[in-house]
Amino acid sequence: MFAPAYLDHNATTPVLPAALDAMLPFFAQHYGNASSRHEYGRAARKAVDTAREQVAAALGAHPTEVVFTSGGSEANNLFLKGAAATMKPGVIAVSAVEHPCVRQPALELARQGWTLREVAVDADGRIDVADYARALEATPRLVSVMLANNETGTLLDVPTLAEAAKHTRGWFHTDAVQAFGKVGLDFRALNASGVHALTVSAHKIGGPKGAGALVLDKRVELRPLISGGGHERGLRSGTENVPAIVGFGVAAEQAASRRTEHAARLRGLREALEQGLIQQGATIFAAAAERLPNTVYFGFPNLDGETLVAKLDRAGFAVASGAACSSANPEPSHVLLAMGVAPELARGAVRASLAPETADPVIGQFLAALAETLRQLRGLTALAA
Repeated sequence: MFAPAYLDHNATTPVLPAALDAMLPFFAQHYGNASSRHEYGRAARKAVDTAREQVAAALGAHPTEVVFTSGGSEANNLFLKGAAATMKPGVIAVSAVEHPCVRQPALELARQGWTLREVAVDADGRIDVADYARALEATPRLVSVMLANNETGTLLDVPTLAEAAKHTRGWFHTDAVQAFGKVGLDFRALNASGVHALTVSAHKIGGPKGAGALVLDKRVELRPLISGGGHERGLRSGTENVPAIVGFGVAAEQAASRRTEHAARLRGLREALEQGLIQQGATIFAAAAERLPNTVYFGFPNLDGETLVAKLDRAGFAVASGAACSSANPEPSHVLLAMGVAPELARGAVRASLAPETADPVIGQFLAALAETLRQLRGLTALAA
């Protein structure tokens, strides 16, 4: 089977061998329901408890603060909708560059009587400090600002933002799905600065799809999205996906232990890729911001990103035109538009997201394929003119 070089690790990652090995027995051998009282159930419960401890340790949290979900989207919805359901409608403030699984719940709350305040960002995707201060003057009950943007890789100064919001006495949440495993995360330190909840996902760090977690300050009251058997401290009912949770735990442990080593290699790969892209005339989005070490978001004016992605795929390289969850939307990235990027350039955006396993020669091979693809597309444009 044709297998392009995979440069789309912000969309998802391959399951780590250690995580897969840990998961396999829980499909057929240790298949008990973790709520059952017999030996099969106790084995499953022990596995879930171990995974909870692994995820908590990787995030600097206590195991009792970890609520397992089906992924990052559910965790973000659980916090925003769950917290909103326990209070009277007020102001909800989110950054203008949030993932759709934060933006859409916020819009739903706006239709239910909440006032949505989108906080502006600068040209590199960082929070506009003055606009954030104005948003806090409205005393928002809920604030959600991501730690790292999934498209640009821009890191947002969440500790400082949370500290500034303390006087509002609202709940502060951060989507850390892309940050986990790539930058250091310490929920205890974040919590001290004013962060009350944090979202992570297994499949972004070498774990399986179908597992995620909301790390939650116990002072926060949530109404569950899913009611039933009272699982996960009553916050997320439903029989636990034991194999996926087990894989999540192992992946979290490995992500934390290898992060520093991997970050250095990823920065080297990213720099080599960006130098080659600039030589070809690309704009690197958020170039001046501190970013994830593995993420390069670039564009060429008057070229369609979806077309470029499709041609690169046929040339043997799997990249993305933006967020995987929004790939069906032909409109320019809302992240780039919020950064003030012209629509004609935003439509040409392409994201390459690397892994520590990405081989050095792949960068040069990708740049060569890109150069040839650009030559072909520009030739077609010239003929059409």
